[in-house]
Amino acid sequence: MKHTIIITAGGIGKRMGSEIPKQFLLLAGKPVLMHAIERFYQFDNHAQIILTLPNEWKDYWEECCYNADFDISHEIIDGGKERFHSIQNALQIAHGELIAVHDGVRPLVSISTIEKCFHTAKAKGNAIPVVEVKESLRKLENHSSTALVRSEYRLVQTPQCFTADILKKAYKQTYHSAITDDASLVEAMGIQIHLIDGNDGNIKITTPVDLQLAEILMRTEKL
Repeated sequence: MKHTIIITAGGIGKRMGSEIPKQFLLLAGKPVLMHAIERFYQFDNHAQIILTLPNEWKDYWEECCYNADFDISHEIIDGGKERFHSIQNALQIAHGELIAVHDGVRPLVSISTIEKCFHTAKAKGNAIPVVEVKESLRKLENHSSTALVRSEYRLVQTPQCFTADILKKAYKQTYHSAITDDASLVEAMGIQIHLIDGNDGNIKITTPVDLQLAEILMRTEKL
């Protein structure tokens, strides 16, 4: 089946404390975003790769690609006001039978995780990777807090994979602030979401500490 990969890279990285958006910060000598694209190219070098970018950063990205001799084929779509609108824009040109949506600041997703997502989505209509919660959780209630049973919860990662008909139908819904990811949008249509095991290294880079951890994880991968 034909695969489409939508990689969202519309963030401005306020928590990173950098003038350059986090997706363009260097990791192992090249922008974080390039590593994310390379993972999916390694999985399927014939997949359609769509990148959503803020219009004002397109020239910067193209310069990065030129300087790094980065030649993996991809299409660039204008990012919207919210992530929801960016993906809506990308779906207009998506032609794969299975579509994955991935955060551009998750450069260390494993090929195994990608494979499991697509395999399950092909069989069941959708799949999202999750990992167990390793720390204790407490729920804040007014001026107090309550302990939660962490085994009942999972942390959600990307890529989130769906058949094209399901995802395109989901994105015809009206945007509202309660939409946190693609799975929640699909779930709002009454469709059960299927979970697969993600990989612990598939971290989302949002702070300087995350970037430092990603450097360590990348060096470990090469050992």
